[in-house]
Amino acid sequence: MPPPDATLTGGAARALPTIIQGGMGVAISGWPLANAVARRGGLGVVSGTAIEVVMARRLQLGDADGDIRRALSHFPFPEAAERILDDYYLEGGKDDKKPFKNVRSFTLDPDSRLEELSVAANFVEVFLAKEGHSGQVGINYLRKIEMPLPSSIYGAILAGVDFVIVGAGNPKDIPGLVTRLARNEAVGLPVRVQGLTSADGEREARFDPAHFGPALPALERPKVLAIVASIDLAAGLADLSEPPDGFVVEAPSAGGHNAPPRGPRRTDALGQPVYDDRDTVELERLREIGLPFWLAGSFGTPEGLRQALTEGAAGVQVGTLFALSEESGLTPDLKHRVLAQVAEEGVDVRSDWRASPTGFPFRIVQLEGTLSDEDVYEDRQRICDLGALRVPYKTDGGSIGYRCPAEPTRAYSDIKGGRLANTEGRLCLCNGLFATAGLAQYRAKDGFVEPPLVTAGSDFSGVLRILDLRRPDESYTAADVIDYLSGDLQPVR
Repeated sequence: MPPPDATLTGGAARALPTIIQGGMGVAISGWPLANAVARRGGLGVVSGTAIEVVMARRLQLGDADGDIRRALSHFPFPEAAERILDDYYLEGGKDDKKPFKNVRSFTLDPDSRLEELSVAANFVEVFLAKEGHSGQVGINYLRKIEMPLPSSIYGAILAGVDFVIVGAGNPKDIPGLVTRLARNEAVGLPVRVQGLTSADGEREARFDPAHFGPALPALERPKVLAIVASIDLAAGLADLSEPPDGFVVEAPSAGGHNAPPRGPRRTDALGQPVYDDRDTVELERLREIGLPFWLAGSFGTPEGLRQALTEGAAGVQVGTLFALSEESGLTPDLKHRVLAQVAEEGVDVRSDWRASPTGFPFRIVQLEGTLSDEDVYEDRQRICDLGALRVPYKTDGGSIGYRCPAEPTRAYSDIKGGRLANTEGRLCLCNGLFATAGLAQYRAKDGFVEPPLVTAGSDFSGVLRILDLRRPDESYTAADVIDYLSGDLQPVR
């Protein structure tokens, strides 16, 4: 199915993608998947979530094919690239019985080496996703993980990213931030600090490209897509002096983090949030805004794509279909187990309101041996050594501290003053999602290996139909997904 003729204004005029591949973290939407999608005319999207840690761990595993080192050789700040290799690259890879060297967590005042790593990691991921073709590539960020955003986005812009896609929060500051970063200007992103009042003043995550070396010429500004779940947010963003260039409208059935229901807090018998008509985005009002939009959440079928185009959308964003494709970063074992469930008895996906430290509902695939398994959850010692979801707070002494409700309860409540109730049922998404992508931490003290945590949307009908067409392969590629959505996938004979 050819893309619509509409284009986004600004920069080089290019046709809008009909199919956006979801930006699934951590490292599920890696560069191999995004590259494969972009080669077939979709918008290939890499996940920017904790990408600095992802690259550091890949280097410690030996970078067997040399992809990261090849990309770093094109990084415009070669001295920084050399420092990164000195810090993390291990020829031949680390011993399985040794832990990964950890990366320092972001704060409101990160050290220069961490900023270098952040810029370089985002550059590398986008560079590799764009390598060898002329298709379009985007990068996905969570607004909730805000302290790394300025340096992360700058690295992606350096590599020529075409779209910056932001969800899990209000991205009202992102379009202006992207514009200034493309001009190589110093920026500040407002950061919410728990416990601060207006009298304390505003806090920002600041970043200045000039710290890296001589000023670079102005870079091409990527387009910004805001992930929204309500017409009110979309309308408010469209009224900004610098609005986003379009919207991805995400329904509650999408995987990963979902927006909370708009009505009173209600749960079903399993504790899942209950959504109703108030959570349905009125597409007529969305069309009136006049910006392009894509529909996400149970639109991953040819019928879903046709419906979206009929409703005036530029196309669809699809996650789960691509997450289970051969090129995704999901470990082969987990991929095989989920695909087997799809083919045999169906997949149990639950929306958990407590799991994510962000406070957003999070969809979790129920799989034995993962963090969805109560015994596995109870056996894991709480530890917070990645800290991507830590948030700043005002301490009793008036300084800024950092805490996460998934960290050890004593540290969170007794030492850092958080409410003990906030820790109940929380999962360490950071360590769990890294394990899901084959980057699990090994705990040398007791030989414990961090267990995985699998997320997906609730609609597997498209996956089942592709499997029916692809048997006896019992697997499929990103190209198969594009062909399936376009109505061109042929059965294996």
